[in-house]
Parts: sequence; structure tokens; C-alpha cells
Amino acid sequence: MDFARAREFMVESQVRPSDVTDLRILHAMRTLPRERFVPAAKRTIAYGDLEVEVAEGRTLMRPRDLAKLIMELAPKSGERALEIAGATGYGAAVLAACCKEVITLDPNPDLSFAAQAALESASVTNAKTVSTAAVEGWADEAPYDVILLNGSAEIVPDAWLKQLAPGGRLGVIMRQGAAGSARIYTRTEGATAYRSVFDAAPPIVPGLTKAPAFAF
Repeated sequence: MDFARAREFMVESQVRPSDVTDLRILHAMRTLPRERFVPAAKRTIAYGDLEVEVAEGRTLMRPRDLAKLIMELAPKSGERALEIAGATGYGAAVLAACCKEVITLDPNPDLSFAAQAALESASVTNAKTVSTAAVEGWADEAPYDVILLNGSAEIVPDAWLKQLAPGGRLGVIMRQGAAGSARIYTRTEGATAYRSVFDAAPPIVPGLTKAPAFAF
């Protein structure tokens, strides 16, 4: 398979038509070997317009959704970012083209190990991996200017908002049943507000569902 051609087709048929105009993101997606971030058996669909499963119940976001979410977060070259539930690290690799430093967190240590190997293989030197529960974020190196969730959630943990720097942005796709909406939360002095930016419904990250309501 001609992966270089597949990358170009992905950008021209999925990403650019979705109003992604940030040249850093477009360049990253044209050059990063996405096929190295998926299992060998899935490489032929690495550039498809779909979520690619990389472990049981875990996927990489559709290229279009990832690109739009990063663009709406408006990362700057001197900023630090945290990717939550980063799986094999492709989102971190794209973010790394826009930020000074990226930490990609995954609750599955095997996926974190795979992410580190894939990032090194793709010559991404300003991203590193850690493993802990997604709901906790990564307080050890907070605060962050940008936090991105790779997937969707029914909740926004307070820990994530607390780990934002003043002016920091959190990008998360919120699910309500089968529907979903990407939100950008922005932290200001004493308050956090959000705006909805586009519709998307990737799988919910394990551990980020609402607690079941009690019925009497």
C-alpha cells in the first residue's frame, strides 16, 4: 500500500473539506506515518474515515474529528499540552507539531508502551507517555495550556479543569446517548466556560461514563 498517497488523500478528502485550515495540522497529517500508530493488521484502514480500533474498546479518533478539535483548541508553539486516553499516541504526535511539549496519558500501560514506540518511530521528540486513570488527568506536571481527550465522555472530571493554566483550553467531545458535541472549555480567573464547536460521536472512553441513576 502507498501510505504517502493515502496520507495525502486523507487530508484532501476528509480534513480540508471539514474546514481545517491550520497549516501545522495539515502538514503533520500529511507527514506523520499514521499506519505506525495502529496494529499491523489494521494498517490498510489507518487512513480511513473511521475510528480505528487499537485495543479492545479503544480507538483512534477519526482524522477529521481530531484535526477539528485540535484546531479549535488553538495551540501555540510555546504551550504545553496533555492528551488524555491517548491510546497509541497519534493525537499526541499531531499536537506535538503545534506545541512545545505534549504528555499523552493512557490508563492501559500496554497502550502507553506502544505509544512511546510509535512516537519514537515517527521521530516525535517533544512528546512522552504516562499511564494512570483517565479521570485523574496528570497533576504531576500541571498546569497545561491545552488538554485534549482522545474519544468522548459523559462527564468532565474536576481534575481536568483544575489542571488547566489560566487561559487554558480543554477539548472534549460530550456524549448524550448516540449523539455527541465537541466542546472547548476555557479557564479564566475564577470561572470556566465552554462553547460547542461541532458534532461528533466517537466511542466513550472507559471510566468516563455517568454513574447510573438510582430508581425508586
